[in-house]
Amino acid sequence: MKHSDKEFDLQAYLSKGVEQVVTDAVKATLRDPKESAFLLKFAAASRAASKKRQAAENAGEHIPSYLIASITSQCNLHCAGCYSRCNHATVDAAPTSQLTAEEWARIFHEADELGISFVLLAGGEPMLRRDVIEAAGKKPNILFPILTNGTFLDEKYFDLFDRCRNLVPIMSIEGEREVTDARRGTGIYDRLIANMDEFHRRGLIFGASVTVTTENLREVSSEAFLQKLSDRGCKAVIFVEFVPVTEESRELAPGDAEREYLRDEIARLRNERPEMVYISFPGDEKDSGGCVAAGRGFFHINSHGGAEPCPFSPYSDINVRDTSLRDAMNSRLFRELREGGYLMEDHAGGCVLYERREQVEKIMAGTAV
Repeated sequence: MKHSDKEFDLQAYLSKGVEQVVTDAVKATLRDPKESAFLLKFAAASRAASKKRQAAENAGEHIPSYLIASITSQCNLHCAGCYSRCNHATVDAAPTSQLTAEEWARIFHEADELGISFVLLAGGEPMLRRDVIEAAGKKPNILFPILTNGTFLDEKYFDLFDRCRNLVPIMSIEGEREVTDARRGTGIYDRLIANMDEFHRRGLIFGASVTVTTENLREVSSEAFLQKLSDRGCKAVIFVEFVPVTEESRELAPGDAEREYLRDEIARLRNERPEMVYISFPGDEKDSGGCVAAGRGFFHINSHGGAEPCPFSPYSDINVRDTSLRDAMNSRLFRELREGGYLMEDHAGGCVLYERREQVEKIMAGTAV
């Protein structure tokens, strides 16, 4: 059954989702007093943020709970099938026109004022922007998961993560050594495991991100793989559905059967393995009344400041350099996507907007019907 916005309370659903993630995270860190103390403080901040969003909702303005910020376009790896490189959003060398640390600090401040509780830092490889990550560490009311390939972790970063517990590295891993190294490069798996062991030794929280394909679905949801992460102190696993960027890679995208399997597995894991938090992206769109991009639940800011519906839908008609975060989330493109029903449509891949990219391009050109 598909929900409509009229019968589905999106704000209540997302607020409950934020509270559940925080509650699960507190449970997952009960053996670490320092981490639990931070998360209990963050839980109070999250409740206050939720009240801000609800007050805005009551006044006719929708504020999303999440934000995805690609703080750099640069990356040192060439992972097979990377959507960002295929879209030319990720490159080897850092362009000079990227947002400065001061500009990102302003965005984080505005997000805090609006009641946005989570800002996912992505890239490229976000660890290349230590200045931006340090700015994020100064906003304890916001939790900043950092989606990283794990190759730039050093002593200074470990010290920063110890001081600023709102910064949570989420290291990308594709399963066991063979599949991880095949996609990310020889030796990456061993480096990731070494990083996890060091985080565990220092008592620092971290998570793992897995790109789910038809080839690794069973492995990355297996007891053996998840137990290995848990034994090393991992506290969160984000399952990201593979989005095909070429016709040749379409067969890797999870279909309805694989999504249903993953959904059931996550429900089981949340019940049987509470020591870790499990998040699926884009996750079960049926329960959230459709895709939550374009400001319904989150939106994306690229490294140059363009406000985009989603990393998989790299289209922008407004730049946060020139306007406020509030104005960006109400851009013409976002409004038309939300109000035109584009986010509710059925689709074959992991992203409805990628499937409907020709329609999005028509909106950008002002020719959509």
